[in-house]
Amino acid sequence: MGLEATMIVVDNSESSRNGDYVPSRWEAQADAVNLIFHSKTQANPESSVGLMSMGGNGPEVLTTLTTNPGKVLDGLHRTKIRGGSHLHTAINIASLALKHRQNKSQRQRIIVFTCSPLNDPNESQAALVKLAKRMKKNNVSIDIVAFGDLSDEVVTKLQAFNEAVKGGDGSHLEIVHPGPNLLSDSIVASPILAGEGGGMGGAAAGGEGMGEGQGGGSFEFGVDPSMDPELALALRMSMEEENARQERERKAQEAQEGKTQLESVPEGGESQPLLDQNGEASGSGSTEEKKDDKKDDDKMDTA
Repeated sequence: MGLEATMIVVDNSESSRNGDYVPSRWEAQADAVNLIFHSKTQANPESSVGLMSMGGNGPEVLTTLTTNPGKVLDGLHRTKIRGGSHLHTAINIASLALKHRQNKSQRQRIIVFTCSPLNDPNESQAALVKLAKRMKKNNVSIDIVAFGDLSDEVVTKLQAFNEAVKGGDGSHLEIVHPGPNLLSDSIVASPILAGEGGGMGGAAAGGEGMGEGQGGGSFEFGVDPSMDPELALALRMSMEEENARQERERKAQEAQEGKTQLESVPEGGESQPLLDQNGEASGSGSTEEKKDDKKDDDKMDTA
């Protein structure tokens, strides 16, 4: 991913209260927003992310373009679930926010979460296609994450919008059906965060979620450091500590084996004790032989 300015539009309509996504549609969106923010800013430190909602009485900009994750989290916490969604108006406001970005070299992108029926008069298929063509002309890429109980009419409208807005940089439509995987897992496994080449770790090749090991088979420890740097660091430190512990045990074992070998070396024992029964040093001959030698010496002195 290159240098981008991204506006994330969340669906805070009454439909987001539904619990068919873990733990709820709204909480699933909040988790996904946090994931997208860190993915964008870690891919390029100069990329910025903004946040807005499209429910209630009308769309609202919650956080202007920023590199501070705290501001995005604050915007999520201040959001209230109410009313219906306003997809058409939200995309227009998001494009205006991108137009006023400070760094004009940033490419413009809008990521929209929607889990509501498209009942607004401005959200007919013709109106959405017209909007999509205008966004494409202004070089704004738009990714849509559609989830929830989607009717055939809603899917048809979103597909028509996606076909009209597609450009060289790619705009993607990801339809996520309820299932055991988290919404954020499905986004990681989609081209939205990895471009046309597929999801992180190649998990999108099969059109499935992250799957076993979170789709990180190509990463050390099975974890993408750009997705969860704290977990990757903890795993690396754990591995280094385990290697150090094994090395200490190996050295201790080698030292113990060396000591045992030294203790088992036989001493050059004497064939006889150092002292005889009389407490005298035992030498080459017996006590009787020593007495005979002494008598011979006395005779020689007498002579």
